[in-house]
Amino acid sequence: MNERLDYLAEKAGRLPLSPGVYLMRDKSGQVIYVGKAKVLKNRVSSYFHGLERHQIKTYKLVDHIYDFDFIVTNSELDALILESGQIKLRNPKYNILLKDAKGANYIKVSGGDYPRLSYALQTSDKSATYLGPYAETYTIREAVGDVNHIFRLPDCTRKFPEDFGKQRPCLNFHINRCMGVCRGNIPADEYKAVVHSALEYIRKGSKDSIARLTAEMEHAAENLEFERAGRLRDQIQAIERTENAQQIVSGKSDDFDCLAMAQNLDLISVAVIKYRNGRLIDKENFFLGEEYNHDDMQTDFITQYYQKKDEIPKYIYLETESADDVELLTQFLCEKAGRKVRVQVPKRGEALTLLTLAKSNAAEYLALKVGRTAKEIAALETLAKLLSLPKTPLYIESYDISNLGEQTKVAGMVVYRNGRPFKAGYRKFTVKTVAGVDDYASMQEVLRRRFTRYLEGDEGFSIKPDLILLDGGQGHVSAVGTVLSELGLQDIPLFGLVKDDRHRTRAIARQGGEIAVNAHRQAFTLINNIQDEVHRFSITFQRAQHKKQNLQMILTEAPGIGEKKAVAIFAAFKTKEALLAASPEELRTAAKVSPEKAQVLHDFIHEKFD
Repeated sequence: MNERLDYLAEKAGRLPLSPGVYLMRDKSGQVIYVGKAKVLKNRVSSYFHGLERHQIKTYKLVDHIYDFDFIVTNSELDALILESGQIKLRNPKYNILLKDAKGANYIKVSGGDYPRLSYALQTSDKSATYLGPYAETYTIREAVGDVNHIFRLPDCTRKFPEDFGKQRPCLNFHINRCMGVCRGNIPADEYKAVVHSALEYIRKGSKDSIARLTAEMEHAAENLEFERAGRLRDQIQAIERTENAQQIVSGKSDDFDCLAMAQNLDLISVAVIKYRNGRLIDKENFFLGEEYNHDDMQTDFITQYYQKKDEIPKYIYLETESADDVELLTQFLCEKAGRKVRVQVPKRGEALTLLTLAKSNAAEYLALKVGRTAKEIAALETLAKLLSLPKTPLYIESYDISNLGEQTKVAGMVVYRNGRPFKAGYRKFTVKTVAGVDDYASMQEVLRRRFTRYLEGDEGFSIKPDLILLDGGQGHVSAVGTVLSELGLQDIPLFGLVKDDRHRTRAIARQGGEIAVNAHRQAFTLINNIQDEVHRFSITFQRAQHKKQNLQMILTEAPGIGEKKAVAIFAAFKTKEALLAASPEELRTAAKVSPEKAQVLHDFIHEKFD
């Protein structure tokens, strides 16, 4: 029995619900099995639960798993292609041993003038050729279906050329999912060329397929073969649609690395995804300690990482680059590689798309490590970029003023730590010095009190936030900005949350204008949640305070009870229910009155509240 089973099961339970490839490693770190999954969490978890249902060879695999790695992809077809490449690259022991246990899965290409692509478990047909073997039955079935659809190959039971013209074309032809070979007007050599393109696509990806098909389409058009040119055009468009969603096979033929980072409160995850000859071949993940200077940390990591590498790619794509260090970093890499190396920050196109995949993997690994979701981590980083903050805002404070007339003026302060509510940091304030209803002055008083206590070393206010969000617009930001400047804390980023008519966050206010947030979904969801939470917290406190004041006012109507005694009584019992449960003696102690007056007070409370 694997002694690390509980650890592995718990780790698998925190994997994302995304497609991807998983790599099982033994105690030495050697990859012993590579698999793909439509849902990583479900597939990997299945290895570590219900062991009694496993076949013998699968049970042996699980017994030798010490840890596992994973690579998130955008689609199951991406995962299939990546799995195939990783198996060829690593030749894992159990991918060979488990073929019998899971069944050897192949893509079959039948013989004849009109070959078909289909799924097969055996290689018994001597006239056919086979691609594989592959590990996953379901995946191969899906891949065959996808490729047949992209290239509009027939998947019916008709035989060609024997069945030419015997029946009308089926529905697949009419909905443009089949080229209609059954009509008998597609020559065998042209059909075989389509099958060749489909196989080329499976083996090499989209780049070579598009280049060759484009050349053929242009040649057909020049020869006035417009129907054939149209079929080639449809194939190219289908491949391009798939390519737009695929990040495993790149259109770039150069070698390059994509390096991205994700940051948590005290940890940074780095993902380096490697492409060679345009194909994703490997990924490495690292965890670094807290380092807020992103540029310095990134430069230090790259220097250390590539110092140990014999191979340095032609391109290195980064999220950000420091203008001060990029020249020195490039010089170092060029000298180490013995040729030109380019460090770039892509702003658009395929390189940016591939870098986004690296970012997703860095965030998923960080989420797995710290028990946060990748969406929470991404929301904070998106917010930092949106507001041009110097670092990811891991500790956010938000304030809201709640008034009910002139008598009840309060404020709520909520804290979001690491993208989630941190209720131990919540604070309540009663506005004390502001006359009338004045939100600006009330906000100034509350923030002045909060940060004065911070400067005095009060343990309850000892953390300096990375970001302050006020429930209000530019006026609130300007008013509070003067307070922070007075206290020498103008370096704390300060913004307002502007609501629309439906009380939803519309924009983020800053001095001098507003920042639209609707287009940034993750950041928008986060700040809208913060605004809703601070409003809920402050209004709940205001209602409690108002109810308390009403009870105190009623108590002053009792004989011999003034305002001070009413405050003392309420401080002792706090709720109407506690007052009703209090004995005359308990009331006498709280109000410091005679036994006779305490009895009168007791009767008064039951008359008013019972």
